Amino acid sequence: MQEKVTIARPYAQAAFEVAREEGTLDQWSALIERLGIVVSDPLMRAVIGNPKLDEARLATLVTELCGDTVFDSGRNFIRILVDADRLNVAPEIHGLFESKKAREIGLSQVSVTTAWELSEEQQSAIRDVMSKRLGTQIEISSEVDSSLIGGAIIRAGDSVIDVSLRGRLNDLTNEFAS
Repeated sequence: MQEKVTIARPYAQAAFEVAREEGTLDQWSALIERLGIVVSDPLMRAVIGNPKLDEARLATLVTELCGDTVFDSGRNFIRILVDADRLNVAPEIHGLFESKKAREIGLSQVSVTTAWELSEEQQSAIRDVMSKRLGTQIEISSEVDSSLIGGAIIRAGDSVIDVSLRGRLNDLTNEFAS
């Protein structure tokens, strides 16, 4: 997975720079999202891997499947990905692009994993703390993992705050093992 992100990073950066210059962040976002969906389809992966299909036909097919989300510079982007044999990293490009877009508009994505469902009050408290810490507006996504026993794991970009009981027990186990 990390290898795909590394490969996708320059493409996401290039797409983001063009989108920012053109003032078309939302259009690019929609195109790259659709492109990621198209290339993730199992049947499409087989088509992409077919050596009998030349690059021009593949680019045309992918462009058609992306439908009304395609525009001139987006069409060129699809051709570049096809020519470089990088269509398979489109979902990672989308994720990286969305992260850059969120930073551009002053929004940070925060993922919270807890042993229980968070109340609106708890989400609001986490949002306030993380907003102060990151200096941006916060959008929270949450999920429940009962194996945490209690507490939470908060992820924001590359930062991870693990205040779960499972994490603390693991730390304690490692400390005794030393």
